[in-house]
Amino acid sequence: MQEFELIAKTFQGLEEVLAQELTELGANNVQIGHRMVSFSGDKAMMYRANFCLRTAVRILKPIKHFQAQDADAVYQAVRSVDWNQYLDVTNTFAVDSVIFSSEFRHSKFVAYKVKDAIVDYFRDQTGERPNIRITNPDVKLNIHIADEDCTLSLDSSGESLHLRGYRVATVEAPINEVLAAGLIKLTGWKADCDFIDPFCGSGTFLVEAALMARNIYPGVFRKEFGFERWKDFDAELLQQIYDDDSQEREFSHRIYGYDLNYHAVEAAMKNVRSAGVDSIVQVQQQDFRKFTRPEQPAILVTNPPYGERLTPPDLISLYQTIGKSLKHEFSGGEAWIISSKEELFENIGLRASLKVQIFNGKIDCDFRKYQLFEGKLGQYRAEGGEVKTDEERRLMSDRTRFRARRDEFKQRITNEEEPRMPYETDDDLDPEYLLLRRKHREFQDSRFAPRTPRPAGKRSEGRPGGAPRKGGPRRDGDDRRGGSRGGMKKEGYKRDGFRKGGPRRPRRDSE
Repeated sequence: MQEFELIAKTFQGLEEVLAQELTELGANNVQIGHRMVSFSGDKAMMYRANFCLRTAVRILKPIKHFQAQDADAVYQAVRSVDWNQYLDVTNTFAVDSVIFSSEFRHSKFVAYKVKDAIVDYFRDQTGERPNIRITNPDVKLNIHIADEDCTLSLDSSGESLHLRGYRVATVEAPINEVLAAGLIKLTGWKADCDFIDPFCGSGTFLVEAALMARNIYPGVFRKEFGFERWKDFDAELLQQIYDDDSQEREFSHRIYGYDLNYHAVEAAMKNVRSAGVDSIVQVQQQDFRKFTRPEQPAILVTNPPYGERLTPPDLISLYQTIGKSLKHEFSGGEAWIISSKEELFENIGLRASLKVQIFNGKIDCDFRKYQLFEGKLGQYRAEGGEVKTDEERRLMSDRTRFRARRDEFKQRITNEEEPRMPYETDDDLDPEYLLLRRKHREFQDSRFAPRTPRPAGKRSEGRPGGAPRKGGPRRDGDDRRGGSRGGMKKEGYKRDGFRKGGPRRPRRDSE
């Protein structure tokens, strides 16, 4: 098959993890950008990327690169595309736009110009036009503009790939599935010990860890991918990818989830059963203050409350308890915690060996590693204990240099990195949030700038383990947004002729 350019989008901080996934999958020309990784591959690679990748938000297929200084130039370039290759007047389509340019100040206006160009192309040729549908279109397009560099792409994923299909129950503000998988991969866990989440919520960490442990690809639960509506869709090729369970494996350890909230525990159990991993995952209601030393070696990865639902005194007490429990009940283990506030980390009272900046939705967070040991740090080191690995020292050193020379690094990224990588996108973030984040970063930059004397008399400005899957059915969740439905479609895939040999028997974990 012919190879072509592809782009995998992800969260800030997960680019290297995604690049590693793509390399292991067999992608060519893998290059890391900002919140994206570009690569090349054929149609089978594009299908596998959507089906297998755990840390990609969506997969784009660029169809035209061009330069434009105004909206009319965008219109002419888009209209010059041979759109008969991709859709016809019976199809519906939608356009997403991501703009980083002083010449184009309104992303929706650019999207309208792209839509007009496509509609006019078909109207001139046939006298008819395809319809535009915002939700669930047949073909989804993406236009990205960085200064004058424009990239027009087909969205092969359709809905975001974090919508796995196994979530049948939820709680308030659940962690994104792609982010959860990425954080687990950042820990380096190789499924060689137990996994614990003491604040499991609806069980996202538990399910993603179980899928990794068994090497079950997330696409097995997916109802549909965007490329399934394309003109050149190869149903047999996708069926082959789906049927291949040769990489699945046994898991000889256990995954444990705990939460004080009974409704969260109930939701987690439903999601675990929906994903078919209930034979290796155990969930129970338990206060973290009753956390006791695990019987077997384990890694702890968790997403405790940040403050949206607890008052500051409650939070401080909670994080102090986390620190004490880890110190006394988890010595010899490794704990990873994601949280948003420095003062909360300070109340844990433990020194982190690694800090990774990450975004949880719109919240700027740190993902921190704690190497737990008994006694004093000096005694632990004298006995040959290692708190930081050489790689962690390198990463922390890079982070320190970035803080010390923040302006220089920021200018280098602006002048050099973005023109080389024009695919950086923020289309999964709210525009108002992006504006607030930019202002916040400008404020942060001002804190590192040299201070100038304040004129007298002026006020300073204020500062604000079971058996591997044997070819179970594709999941066909009714709620494509990951809501209250998402069960199996017992009669098999909905398109006639897609699954050979009739409906497949649902996979169940061994009793």
